[in-house]
Amino acid sequence: MEIRKVCVYCASSERTPPVYLEAAADLGRALAEAGIGIVYGGSSLGSMGRLAAAALDAGGSVTGVLPRFMDDLEWGHRSLTELRLVDDMHERKRTMLELSDAVVALPGGCGTLEELFEAITWKRLGLYRGPVVLVNINGFYESCLRLLERCVEERFMDPKHAAMWQVAEQPAEVIGALRSAPEWPADARSFAALR
Repeated sequence: MEIRKVCVYCASSERTPPVYLEAAADLGRALAEAGIGIVYGGSSLGSMGRLAAAALDAGGSVTGVLPRFMDDLEWGHRSLTELRLVDDMHERKRTMLELSDAVVALPGGCGTLEELFEAITWKRLGLYRGPVVLVNINGFYESCLRLLERCVEERFMDPKHAAMWQVAEQPAEVIGALRSAPEWPADARSFAALR
């Protein structure tokens, strides 16, 4: 699968430790230098702002997807390649996935986690086929990964479903993780075999 655009989930908080803001900038640069466009939540703040700024500075393409009410609050980044305004959060999440070939989740709060789990759920249902990569900076996703492992152990998920996501410890590992992710079934018939 050719990866032209990656949906990046990350936070808008300005109060996080610098390691997370630096990781967002590193990821933005790495994707831009690899010629991979970014689709993200459209904010100029926190990890979102660092991701976008670094990618743009490196000559990358960045598309933001922002609900109109957030734009009214002046949260939108004004220097993006494109800023798409949508009606609500549901349309935002759907649009971000529709525009992208893969998903990368940087550390974030409940919004980032919701987006990540929705992408995994869509993949489980055969609605989304792209790679999903968690960037485990500073061990941030360790608890989340243990929870997913517990879901498999307790048979809420099949062991095959653990192939739906990959883990990168650093932004520099993300592109390799995207390219090495296993193919996911293309249609409902082949998906049914994974139940």
